[in-house]
Formats: sequence, C-alpha cells, structure tokens
Amino acid sequence: MRVSIHKYISNPAAFKQQLLVWAQQFREVTFMDSNLYPQEYSSFDCMLAVDAFTSIKTDFYNAFEDLKQYQQTTKDWLFGYLTYDLKNGIEELQSTNFDGLEFPDLFFFQPKKIFLLKGNQLEIQYLLMCDDEVEGDYEEIVESKKSKDESQSNLLIKQRISKQDYISKINTVLEHIHRGDIYEANFCMEFYAEDATINPLGKFEKLNEISQAPLTVFFKNHKQFLLSASPERYIRKVGDQIISQPIKGTSKRFVDKIEDENSKNQLEADPKERAENIMITDLVRNDLSHTAQKGSVEVVELCKIYSFLQVHQMISTITSRLDSQYSPIDVLKTTFPMGSMTGAPKISVMKIIDQLEETKRGLYSGAVGYFTPDGDFDFNVVIRSILYNQEKEYISFSVGSAITTQSVPEKEYEECLLKAKAMQEVLQ
Repeated sequence: MRVSIHKYISNPAAFKQQLLVWAQQFREVTFMDSNLYPQEYSSFDCMLAVDAFTSIKTDFYNAFEDLKQYQQTTKDWLFGYLTYDLKNGIEELQSTNFDGLEFPDLFFFQPKKIFLLKGNQLEIQYLLMCDDEVEGDYEEIVESKKSKDESQSNLLIKQRISKQDYISKINTVLEHIHRGDIYEANFCMEFYAEDATINPLGKFEKLNEISQAPLTVFFKNHKQFLLSASPERYIRKVGDQIISQPIKGTSKRFVDKIEDENSKNQLEADPKERAENIMITDLVRNDLSHTAQKGSVEVVELCKIYSFLQVHQMISTITSRLDSQYSPIDVLKTTFPMGSMTGAPKISVMKIIDQLEETKRGLYSGAVGYFTPDGDFDFNVVIRSILYNQEKEYISFSVGSAITTQSVPEKEYEECLLKAKAMQEVLQ
C-alpha cells in the first residue's frame, strides 16, 4: 500500500533538476522526462522512482514468465528494462557477440518512493514503510543544488566497425535482401570508450539539453547507467488500448528555416524512407494482432513527420484493443523486440544481424519503462543513448539504420554518423 500526497510546484523545470540531483544518493533510480514535447500519448511530464523495496534481475531464460509472476504478485508500480537479448528466450536465437557492458538481461524494481509531475501538480507516492520520510525528503529536494560536471572529457571514442567493414557488411545484408531471405534489416554498430570515468548525471543533463526528446530516461542500477534521449515509443497500454509508435526515416535539421522545411518535405516524400516505415508498420500490426480483439488493430497515423532538436523523424502510430484473455506481459512478449530495431521478417533478420554485428546489443534497442499497479505500462525504445558500466569503466553507444533494397551503403554510413553526433558531442 502507498500513501499519496499532492503538492503545487511553482517552477516545474527547476524542480525536475532538483529531483534528479537528489535521486543520485540511491542505488536504483529511474527518471523519465517528456521534455514537454507535444505528444498525444503521455501521462506525466516527468516521473522519478527510487530505492528498490523488491526487485527482479534475470537472464533471458524464462524472463517474461518471471516478470509476469513478479508483476502479478506485487500489483504495484514497477520500473525497469528489457534488453534486446530477451529475444533468445522467445525464439531459437543466440548472441555470442562481444559484450563490454554486461548488464543483466532483465531488471525491474518496486520503488519505495515515486514522484509524478504533471504541469504544476506533483503527486508523491511512498510505500507505507517510509511515508514518515515524505516531508524531510521534499525539503531536501527543494534545497538540492545542481552539481558541476567536472569529469574528464579526453575520452578516446573508438568505432567497433570501420567504414570499410561497415560497407562490406551492408553489401552482405543487401545480398540477403536480393535473394529474398529478408525485406529489411536494422543493422547497428557500436562506438565505445575503455578506462572511462564520467559523471553520469552531468552527461545526462547535457544530452537532454541538446536533444529534449519525449521519452528521455536517466536510469541507474548501482554502477550501471543508461542516459537516453529517445524520441521513440515502443509500446504503451492504457486500459485495453495498446499503442505502438515505430520510427523509420530520419533527416537532418538545419538552422536556416527554408533548408529545414525542405529537409522535412524531402523526408516525407522519400520513397525509400516511406517503404521502410510501411514495412515496419505492417510488422507491428501483425505483432499486435496476436493479443488484440478481432478487427481492432488500426493504423492511426502513417508516415507522419515529427521534428526533434537533432533530426526530423517519420513516425507511424498503430493501436489495438487488448483481448481480455491476455496479460500485459503477453503484449510485451509477442511484440518484442520492436520491429523498428529488427526488420522484417523478424526472426530471419535477427539471425542475420547477430552474425554480422560485432557487439551484443544488450540494453541498446531494448526498452525502458514502467508498469502501474493496475497493469498499464509505457516503454521507450533505447536509441540515442549512452550506456555506462562504472565498475568496468566502459562506455558504449550504438547507432543503426534500416537497410532495404534501395539502400546505398555509403549513405547508410552517413546516417549512422548523423545519429551518433549528439552522443559524441556529449562525451567529448
């Protein structure tokens, strides 16, 4: 049981920063920020969950069953992540690639303390065991001072796959496409730094400042960190409505308004980008149909252009109504990993990209999100994100692009570098 307390916040932007600074003392932290991005499917402007009362940490084997049991027994708020490698427990797949981060495949926790901010209204929810700490914590939060990011900036960031190797690997993907093995594949590559020490909070604040994405997350599990400026929603459940919003299609932003508008219009009209998006929209429709009431799967928006600080993106929105015989976890299991990060058909693609990629994806291209006590949920797609293992002093970020029959390897390489720009800027 939780106690719920409401407060009026006169300066929500400043309060969000104070919340995040205050949260750093805890072993487990999930901070989510919509950056006030105008979006239809958002419950809160900002959420913070800290300090695990209970948690679940497991590898891919039976992970969704374990999560289902955990979610059904706690019947409480849960915050955590699903890594891409959970695919190995859903299908006959494996990942033998290098993993410099070594995060668990699945981690969720039931927080003792939760803060939910919408407009000027703050709701604080504490478990009864610590409800006497609310006022003391609140005073500490409003007195929190922003820390300076004084971590080293001389990180040597290396690229796991050279340009030459990248082009040769993309040509191999294209051969598979021309043979008809697959239609589209999302191929990713890693950038990394070893012997790296950073201030995760400082880097997150910088990343968020230059991205201001709607599904931004700061996540900490002891010495493992995710700093995510994700613009993409994987999946959301509200009552019996399921919403998925895959992104496929990217173009540059320009300072010049006319150039910027041209870039946006070109993206909207680009036959390759539209084909990519429509293929994935179709895949998501198929994924949602596994748990949907008959005839309830709908494409609400097709290939709509949304603009973010760093890039323009093409997004489609697909919804369905959940058939009552399925649980919230069934929806995740039948749609995971998200189609925008795999390709089509999903299983064949995952086999091929595992052979060609050189890094185990782990939390990159997985999802971070939460469950409410009544089984609703909301998850992002972990892209435009920096991952950091403080203990191993290892930093990693990956980028990818969708390869279709019309792909030009050199252009795909350029798209990857465009997506890597924000993370590189933050780390250097």
